[in-house]
Amino acid sequence: MTEDGEILRCGEIGADALRPLLDRYGLELVWIDDGAPIPGSYWGDSEAGLQERRVFVRRDTPVHSVLHEAGHAICMNEARRRVLDTEAGGDDAEENAVCYLQIVLAEHLGMGSGSLMDDMDRWGYSFRLGSTRAWFEEDAADARGWLVERGLLTSVGEPTWRLFS
Repeated sequence: MTEDGEILRCGEIGADALRPLLDRYGLELVWIDDGAPIPGSYWGDSEAGLQERRVFVRRDTPVHSVLHEAGHAICMNEARRRVLDTEAGGDDAEENAVCYLQIVLAEHLGMGSGSLMDDMDRWGYSFRLGSTRAWFEEDAADARGWLVERGLLTSVGEPTWRLFS
């Protein structure tokens, strides 16, 4: 989170922070010029876009959006990834796993999971316990299990830095 309580944006942390994290997964960070449309963006505006193994961002893209879209690319199989353009698809269990993974990845980005969860709440993520933190700490065992079962997290909750195949 920024000092004024606004959602953390990619321009505030820069490509040098984002690129190494995505590189570990074989994902490509594509930086788009300010004001230009973001290819593959499901939500439009400043939200990150996704096409195959490419994650598109601008300086005003929320960091949580980058991690979420990267999480989709990480959690889907290679057949889906090869034709991926904007709509990640998947079921509710996969969507929950993506949300869980983006929180874990925030720790490895240096922003911390707490800041990311606050940003998710500000953006409007909706969890049945009322907040991202409550969901993550009290109701996300199924999402964590989904990631562990597919070899995307270790049994202690650390990323394995591999894509689901």
